[in-house]
Amino acid sequence: MKRVFLFLLTNLAVMLVLGVVLSIIMSALGLSHRSLGGILLIATVFGFGGSFISLFMSKWMAKKSTGAQVITQPRTETEQWLVSTVAAQAKKAGINMPEVAIYDSPEMNAFATGPSKNNSLVAVSTGLLHNMSQDQAEAVLAHEVSHVANGDMVTLTLIQGVVNTFVIFAAKVLAGIVDNFINSDKEEEGGSSWTYFLFDMLFQVLFGVLASIVVAHYSRKREFAADNGAAQLVGADKMRSALERLKQNHPSQLEGSMMAFGIASGKGMAELFSSHPPLDARIDALRR
Repeated sequence: MKRVFLFLLTNLAVMLVLGVVLSIIMSALGLSHRSLGGILLIATVFGFGGSFISLFMSKWMAKKSTGAQVITQPRTETEQWLVSTVAAQAKKAGINMPEVAIYDSPEMNAFATGPSKNNSLVAVSTGLLHNMSQDQAEAVLAHEVSHVANGDMVTLTLIQGVVNTFVIFAAKVLAGIVDNFINSDKEEEGGSSWTYFLFDMLFQVLFGVLASIVVAHYSRKREFAADNGAAQLVGADKMRSALERLKQNHPSQLEGSMMAFGIASGKGMAELFSSHPPLDARIDALRR
């Protein structure tokens, strides 16, 4: 419930801010909501605006939704090892030291998030620390550091912004065409009919599903790249061992971008919509 509440509250705040910004810009430019210029502006503001606001809030949201506790001063041998390992890997990868955190979850997982390479967070679950060897945990950390070093958070945000913009623009244009056809004998000056809003929502759902396939495809490619980066940082054998261990994992409790940059995703997801390739495919890629 906490995650759902945070998600709804954050999205409501984002929509409110973007709505105010959009109203000001459209008034200044004299654009209507049904003109092509107005629709493109709406699609761009909401498509890219939502993605980038989410990116800049990603560290805060990740900490709040998972209850991750940032290690500011290591208190145990495990915390000291985590901080020193991430520091060494970050230096080798050429990025600033990420914040390091632990969150309570039985699954073996970890994730990286943050608005830039030099302002990031790497978090690991208690399940990973309890159920993986030190070499396997080191490989998982290297995988997450590689996500940061590759700039995957920003790149995925750009891709998400582009597909969001396309979804909104195409849906509104097609909804307008359908609305004009259905209400061709009526005058709707100054407003939009219920059919426009209905088909706008329907087209956004349809195109949103198709767009998620594109984003998931890119996410899977980034997983292979992060595995390869981890192999360069700590060795392919350690990374393969970590992936083999994940076959006995609990289903992932991470959501959204955290799942996309985690070491493991949920099980039973259709491959087209999965943010992660099958573990066997990742292991085979490392062998090659």
